[in-house]
Amino acid sequence: MNGNDRQAYDRGTSLYSPDGRIYQVEYAREAVARGAPAVAVSGGDAVVLAAVVKARSSLQVEDSVEKLHKLDEHLGAATAGHAADGRQLVDFARRAAQRERLRYGEPISSEAVATGLADHVQEYTQSGGTRPFGAALLVGGVHDGEPALYALGPEGVPETWRAAVIGADSTGIRERLEETYTEALDADAALTTVVDALRESDDELTPADLVVAVVDEDGYGRLDTETVATAFDDDELAEGER
Repeated sequence: MNGNDRQAYDRGTSLYSPDGRIYQVEYAREAVARGAPAVAVSGGDAVVLAAVVKARSSLQVEDSVEKLHKLDEHLGAATAGHAADGRQLVDFARRAAQRERLRYGEPISSEAVATGLADHVQEYTQSGGTRPFGAALLVGGVHDGEPALYALGPEGVPETWRAAVIGADSTGIRERLEETYTEALDADAALTTVVDALRESDDELTPADLVVAVVDEDGYGRLDTETVATAFDDDELAEGER
């Protein structure tokens, strides 16, 4: 397909090319691939969410860059891609969680949030006057004592994962997770696994470059830099033993 033919099919979100592609969705995936990576690992009793956050300037307030988000008491999300699009999807998920509590008096499950988000995202791939969201999300939570992790991208398909990555360098990070992940991980081991995978793609990564949250039976909680630094030390010790 030459350039002119391609332009005929990338002017709207509801147009398929002859080979069955929606170019606007593919462009949105590219926006995600250019974002800083985020990783999530589901362990035996918790989900660990982590994202790389590097300030663009020493003048920027580091905490102003939000990549991890609390959706509900036992539910969190990590985003990659266009920050504004990610924030809109996070707000959608939070409203869904609030409606569940108001209507039924109980917390919403990770599956319900992921499915609702996916339906919302998919609508933007077929409606006139809209564009696909240039963001991907990892949604992790604990429901009835069981951790669950979902990933969804601009195409609006929710997928269940044990460990997942979105953003830049996804292929290399995913390969590292495939090598190191085991289902017997507790929260501490899951954190070390996350750090190990992210350092595989960036050996200059420091604890200050990461934001990390853990979702377990006690709820959603952010980890301080000192705790993250301990995971870096554990990873270096494990690497030395290997």
